[in-house]
Amino acid sequence: QVQLVESGGGLVQAGGSLRLSCVASGRAFRYYTTGWFRRAPGKEREFVAGVTWSGGYTFYADSVKGRFTISRDNAKNTGYLLMNSLRPEDTAVYYCAVSSMATMTRIEGQYEYWGQGTQVTVSS
Repeated sequence: QVQLVESGGGLVQAGGSLRLSCVASGRAFRYYTTGWFRRAPGKEREFVAGVTWSGGYTFYADSVKGRFTISRDNAKNTGYLLMNSLRPEDTAVYYCAVSSMATMTRIEGQYEYWGQGTQVTVSS
């Protein structure tokens, strides 16, 4: 089984940056696609970014493109989401998840394991 633990959330001023981390344990992380999702208050959970095991294929939601960077360090079984130029509308609980799908997916149901989430609050 795979367990995911997120960290790095907190309160930040608009325009600032945060780096979220997702540490995986258990089964080999290298075989999974890693995705980041977020759920803002009163809204549905949405896909934010994803990266394949090789790191060669990344994909971002339009709302964060150019501001967020997803990466992973397979040797450390750790995924990262670097968030720059944060906006109040980025306020949400952020989740990392892993998928056994061979190709990138933004569909929640195709991710097998999820972290507990970490709160990101961006003040205006």
